[in-house]
Amino acid sequence: MPIPAPLRDYLDEQLLSVDGEYVFGGPAKARKTIERGTEAMRAAGLTTFHGCRHTYASYMIAAGVNAKALSEFMGHSSIAITFDKYGKLMPGAQQEAAGLLDAFLARAAEADTTVSGATRTAPHPEQNRP
Repeated sequence: MPIPAPLRDYLDEQLLSVDGEYVFGGPAKARKTIERGTEAMRAAGLTTFHGCRHTYASYMIAAGVNAKALSEFMGHSSIAITFDKYGKLMPGAQQEAAGLLDAFLARAAEADTTVSGATRTAPHPEQNRP
């Protein structure tokens, strides 16, 4: 799973300062780390760790991570779960798709793709065979 650079740097520092078998100083110190994480989460307006998970997925989508990779990072058993939960956030939503089609058709029109009022189309692949 990709880890943002600031978190990766923090974890690297923790690994370098490991004193014993625990990366975060054992159960008592880990509890304090969890408490600090909970405070930071609530300060960010998130009420559950599951909210953090959704925020992570949303940021990954906004960054342009493809759906298959995101599905694997999230541990979903199927890419369909990822699309069902986060599809509305992914590029290609209805309005964006309509805008992309409009832009494509406008570029095609500007490139003079008409002949006698009929729109030229690419030949069918079967028509190109020798």
